[in-house]
Amino acid sequence: MSRFVDRVVIHVAAGNGGNGCVSVHREKFKPLGGPDGGNGGNGGNVVLTVDGGVHTLLDFHFRPNAKASGGRQGQGSHRDGAAGEDLELRVPNGTVVLTESGEVLADLVGDGTRFVAARGGRGGLGNAALASKARKAPGFALLGEPGEARDLVLELRSVADVGLVGFPSAGKSSLISVLSAARPKIAEYPFTTLVPNLGVVTAGDSVFTMADVPGLIPGASQGKGLGLDFLRHIERCAVLVHVVDCATYEPGRDPVSDVDALESELARYTPALGDELAARPRVVVLNKIDVPDARELADLVRPEFESRGLPVYAVSTVTREGLPALSYALAAVVEEDRRGRPSAEPARIVLRPSAVDDAGFTVEEDPELPGGFVVRGDRPERWVRQTDFGNDEAVGYLADRLARLGVEEALARGGARPGSPVTIGAVTFDWEPSTPAGIAILMHQRGSDPRLELSHRITAAERKAARRDRRAPGSADNEAGEE
Repeated sequence: MSRFVDRVVIHVAAGNGGNGCVSVHREKFKPLGGPDGGNGGNGGNVVLTVDGGVHTLLDFHFRPNAKASGGRQGQGSHRDGAAGEDLELRVPNGTVVLTESGEVLADLVGDGTRFVAARGGRGGLGNAALASKARKAPGFALLGEPGEARDLVLELRSVADVGLVGFPSAGKSSLISVLSAARPKIAEYPFTTLVPNLGVVTAGDSVFTMADVPGLIPGASQGKGLGLDFLRHIERCAVLVHVVDCATYEPGRDPVSDVDALESELARYTPALGDELAARPRVVVLNKIDVPDARELADLVRPEFESRGLPVYAVSTVTREGLPALSYALAAVVEEDRRGRPSAEPARIVLRPSAVDDAGFTVEEDPELPGGFVVRGDRPERWVRQTDFGNDEAVGYLADRLARLGVEEALARGGARPGSPVTIGAVTFDWEPSTPAGIAILMHQRGSDPRLELSHRITAAERKAARRDRRAPGSADNEAGEE
C-alpha cells in the first residue's frame, strides 16, 4: 500500500573539490621544464528539481541522505581533474524548502524549477596555476574545498485552485470524485480520508485543480485530529469551499456552527496567513440534499449564509443535483483570480556591486580568547581551507594573500601584537607580521618559506634600519660598491 508523505528532513552533502597537483615537467634535454601540475575538479552540487510525475516525498522518507560525487585530483602535464557530477533529486510541484529553524529558502512551483540545495567545493589550483615571478616553480598546490553539507526540511504544499474543507464525513471525497476523475477512498466512518486528494475539473473552457483536505475538527490548529498536518495544502488555493453535511444527526451540530468552527480553525492555523486566508473567496456547499430532512435544513440556513455575502450551492453527489452550477461558479472565481495575478516576467539578473569601502572581511576581538582576534570573510576563510599546513611554502603563500587583502593592516589597527592568537575559520595561529605585499621573497628551496624560521622573523622597523645601515657611508656594502 502506497503512503503519502508531505514533510521530511533530508541531509544533503555536496561533493568535495579535488586537490591541485604539485608536479615539475621532466623531459630529456629539458632540465628546466617548469611546473605542470593541473587543477583539481569542482565537486558536484545537490539540486532539487520539480518533476510533474512525482506526487509525494515518500522516497526521501526512506532515503533521507543524499551526497554528490567529489572532484578528482589534478595530475601532471597540465591535466586537470574531472569535476564531480551533480546529484539531481526530483520533488513534487509545490515543495517548499526550509531550514531546521523554519526559514524558507525556496518555493518550488512549476515543472522544471531547480534549486541548488548544496554547492560543491571548488577544486584546488595546481602549482602550474600558482607560478609567478616570485615563485617560478611552486612546491605546493591548493587543497580542494569541502562541499556544503546541511539539513533541510521539505514540505509539500499542494498546488490546487480550489480547496475543500469540512468536518469528517461531510462528503468532500464524494464531491471531488464526481467533479473529476479522482477516485479517493469513500466510506461511512470519520477520517476516511488520510491524505489530500487532488482532481482536475473541467467546466466549459476552464480547467482547474481541486484538493480535499482531511476532515477538520475543532482544535485542529492545535494538533487535534489530522488537520494540523494537512492544513498547509490549502495555503495556495484561490478559493475555499466549505462542504457542509446537512444530513448529520450528531447533537450540537448544524451547518452554521460547522462553518463558524472551520473559520475559527483557519484563522488560528498560521498567524502570518490569517489576513491572507480571510481575504480569499469562500463558497458554501450544502451537501446531501437528496435526503428530505437535509433539503429542508439547507433551505432554512441558506438566508443566513447569503446575509454574510457567501455564495451558497445545494448539491447532491448521489443524484448530481446542483453540481454543474457549482463547477461553473468555481471556474469563474478561479479565472478571476488568475487574471488578477501579476504576469510572469522573464528572470533578470540583479547585480549588486560591493561598497567601495567594503574590504571583504572583518576583524573582531575574540570573546573566548583573551587578547585574540577573529577574522571573518568568505575569501580569508576559503583560503585557509585550501591551505596545506604541512607545507611551509603553502603557509607562506597564505600569508602573502592575507597581506595583499589587507588583513595584517586591519589586525595592526585593531591592536594585534606579534604573537597574538588569530582565528580564521577553523584554524587558530599566533600572528607574526609577514613580508609586506609586493615584495618578492627569496626562496632558499622549494617547499620552504624563510619567514617561518625564527632567524628570519624580523619586524618592519628592523628591516628599515638594516637598509639604512647598508646605505650609510663607510659601511661594508657601500665600500664594496665603490671598488
